Amino acid sequence: MQRWKNSLQFHKRTMLTVLLVLVFIWSLFSVPWGAEVLHPGGKATIIQIFTAFLHPNFSPEILGLAFISSWRTMAYAAAGMSLAIIIAFVFGILASGVLCSNPFPRLLSKSVFRSLLGFMRAIHELIWAWLFVAALGLSPFAAIFALAIPYGGTLGRIFADILNDAPEEPIKALKASGASRLQLLCYGYLPMTKVDMISYVMYRFECAIRSSTIMSFVGLGGLGYQIQLALADLDYSKVWTYMFFLIGLVLLVDGWSNLLRKRLLA
Repeated sequence: MQRWKNSLQFHKRTMLTVLLVLVFIWSLFSVPWGAEVLHPGGKATIIQIFTAFLHPNFSPEILGLAFISSWRTMAYAAAGMSLAIIIAFVFGILASGVLCSNPFPRLLSKSVFRSLLGFMRAIHELIWAWLFVAALGLSPFAAIFALAIPYGGTLGRIFADILNDAPEEPIKALKASGASRLQLLCYGYLPMTKVDMISYVMYRFECAIRSSTIMSFVGLGGLGYQIQLALADLDYSKVWTYMFFLIGLVLLVDGWSNLLRKRLLA
């Protein structure tokens, strides 16, 4: 019986794989691969881009501007993520329902706050940036709020799921000893889930740096704004210089995340 179930499951996976491959092949033949898809002058542009990759502009003026823009991009991402963590921590706990004892209020609070978190993360940060630029002008607050709202919604949803997936045995032991809901959160849920929460926060911090760069295209300054100006001038050597600085920021945060995780696990 078990062998038959395993064989059936294997055939299902095989059929799904074959179906996905056929859909992929069909999509390739469905695309009109003509002049309207492939830009006739794109080959020369691609050669210029890859040539500039090997010869980036490392002049003192460009390097100074890249450092200032990188600092501004990092500042936007750090400030936006700081506010997002506060929003996510409060809303995530409320969306998890761990502070409610009665089943009906617990379900009500979970549905309300999960819906609110869904609304926050449903709108892309670039759209939030346009809205806040229209309301606040080209202010740093526009970039910070545009990052904080969608990232707060995403982090809050993940925090709620992590809290709901925490092991039940330590929680039951604390309940048996007479711990309150707040004590269960402080001495049960949070100690067991803090490593996963911090790991995901650091991952989203990397994403926030990239989002901060993208939002710079609306005129908020930073690496994205410099990349946009260099692209407008078709100066690909400058583009790659700013791109290398962006890659450096992401690698820096990734290394910091690994060190922090190892320290917490130790």
